[in-house]
Formats: sequence, C-alpha cells, structure tokens
Amino acid sequence: MQKDFLSIHDLTQYEFHELLDLTREIKDNPDKYHKKLKNQVLAMIFEKPSLRTRMTFEVGMQELGGKAIYLSPNEVQIGKRETAEDVGRNLERWVDGIIIRTFAHENVVRLAKAVSIPVINALTDLSHPCQGMADFFTLREKKGGLSKVKLAYVGDGNNVCHSLMLAAAKAGSTMAVASPKGYEPNPEMVKLAREDGKETSFSLLITNDPRPAVKDADAVYTDVWASMGQEQEKEARAKVFAPYQVNPELMTAAKLDAIFMHCLPAHREEEVTASVFESPQSVVFDQAENRLHFQKAMMLILMGKKEKHG
Repeated sequence: MQKDFLSIHDLTQYEFHELLDLTREIKDNPDKYHKKLKNQVLAMIFEKPSLRTRMTFEVGMQELGGKAIYLSPNEVQIGKRETAEDVGRNLERWVDGIIIRTFAHENVVRLAKAVSIPVINALTDLSHPCQGMADFFTLREKKGGLSKVKLAYVGDGNNVCHSLMLAAAKAGSTMAVASPKGYEPNPEMVKLAREDGKETSFSLLITNDPRPAVKDADAVYTDVWASMGQEQEKEARAKVFAPYQVNPELMTAAKLDAIFMHCLPAHREEEVTASVFESPQSVVFDQAENRLHFQKAMMLILMGKKEKHG
C-alpha cells in the first residue's frame, strides 16, 4: 500500500477489501491489537471542527497503545502562518503520522509529498475517504456482498458523495446519485469512479430526479444541504434542495428492507425527516461507530510498518 491515504481512488481492489477485512477483525477482536502502535504519536491537524473525526482518531490511537495530539486552527493555519510543506517538515521530526481535516484538498497532497511519514485525509472539500470506507464497511455488515448492493445518494454532490462513488467503484456496487441541477458531483470525480469501476461490476446513474435514484435501493444516503464553509448559502440551498428531502414517501421507492445512512451531523426536517432518521431502518450511529474501527485499521497498516522505541 502507498505511504498515505488521501483518496479511495488510490487503493487497489485488493487493498480496498483487505482494509474492510481488517476492520472486521479489529472490531471483533479489539484487545488483540491493543499495543500494536505502542509509543507512536499521531498529530491531528484540524482546520474544520469535528465530533466524530476527532473522537474516533483519538480514541483509536489510544486503543492501539499510542498517543494523539490535537492541533486546532489556532496552532496551524496552512497558507497563513506557514506553508503545508513547512508544517509537515516540522511535524515529521516529532511524530509518526499525521491526519488532516481541512478545506483545500491541495493542502493534503502538498503535505503528504513533503514528509516521509504517513498522512491520512480526514476530510477536504473534495473528499472524505475515511467516511466512505466506514460506510462501505457498514453496508457490508448490514447487506453482505457489496457487488449486489445498490446505494442511492440523494442531495448535494459533495465530498462524501465523491468518496462513496469511489468506494462503490472498488466494491463493484450499483450507485445512483440524485442532485439538483448545478449541485451534481464533480465531473472529474465521476470520471475517476467510472474508470475505477471498469474492473468491477460497478454502475453509476447521475440524475436530477430522486425517485428513480432511490428505486429498489438497498441503502438510501443523504447529507446536509450546506456543508462547512457554505453557511452563507444555507437559505438559497434550502429552497433548491427541498424536493430532495429523504422522507417516508421517498423511502417507499427503495426496497422494503432498505437502510437509511447519513454521515452526521444531521438536520432533522431538512435533508431527512425525524421519522426516517429515528426509524429502525436508520444505521447512522453504526456508521459513526465504524469510523473508529476502520481508522484503526488504516493507522495500523500505515503506521504499523515502523517500530518506535521510546
């Protein structure tokens, strides 16, 4: 596997499934891996706030026997106080790995190129690979073989949508994306997913109509209508996205045993009704838990290659 985890696109099919298998093993046997990253230190750069990302990486590192240090926007301001390269070249003298949650994807790429230690993309405006992998682990847990699964994504063609498309391509799943005109996923990310999917049974529908997207879906996924950094667009987006709300009526187009997915945080009665969010079909907190198990697997594979003595 490569030194870093910046995008699901960078994984081979074998690595994709190997990571899901290791996630399963870690979830089932957490004590077996307790000391695997003993004495190792993870730097966590956060330029965007987070509940799930911070907790899952910090708890995960602790459970693997290492330590995690949180760096807020006050400590690190890439492009303002220092370049991505200078931040990285300082950190690699002290720590064994870096996760970064930021706005510009280019900053993650530049950081990874500048350092010899592993860098993990914990979210950029372009992609959210840890979320996508944890979600496909959840799908496999709930639905079994991924090649027979149809995932319907309804809403903004954003970073989460991009990573789900890439994961679906590696898994050979069927995916449908329904977004309003002008809010479709990035064409370059669609192209990458289609390229990756040539080696699998992957199929992808991009549409502006949620109903055909959700038809016969095994899972229906949505996200907030305005992501971090888009707060000023919230009112305008609310009007455009209103027909894309995941509600009981839309869920009737999916399979009877379809699950509901959301990366959280959720705004009830906006992108999803409370009745769907709180229903037995909802697996949103299983997804959140599985972030921990997947990220432990990723840190083990990337950081477990070297042994550090205190």
